[in-house]
Amino acid sequence: MTKKALLYFTLLFATVAMHAQGPVRDRIKTLKVAFITERLDLTSEEAQLFWPIYNEHEEKLESIRRKERTELHAHLSQAENLLENEAQNLLDNIQMLQMEQQKAESDFISKMTKVISAKKMLLLIKSEEDFKRQMLQQYRKRRGGQR
Repeated sequence: MTKKALLYFTLLFATVAMHAQGPVRDRIKTLKVAFITERLDLTSEEAQLFWPIYNEHEEKLESIRRKERTELHAHLSQAENLLENEAQNLLDNIQMLQMEQQKAESDFISKMTKVISAKKMLLLIKSEEDFKRQMLQQYRKRRGGQR
């Protein structure tokens, strides 16, 4: 990791305790964009087509995660009190959201491979995983190694 990227990560986590979740989420997104841009080495033509597709995909995934949080997790915490038909409906909703996420991922890959090469698509997937891993490492360092 470059010194500049390390500085950005450090600054991000130094501000976590001082800001509301919105500004922190925006900073994380900014860092993620910079991280992906550096890793993929997109041409200007690729970038013009890449980012709208990528952002649309991120919004779809966030919408699915929001549904999971609001609709499902509240019910899962009370699973032992659900009637059988309520439990079945909850399982059906979980399965529907998983299928929606799989379809979104498949559509994303189909759209993106028309814009960037298969190799860059694989680099994107790896870059997203690397970014998550680095964010977790920084978080753990800030927490003093606690989990």
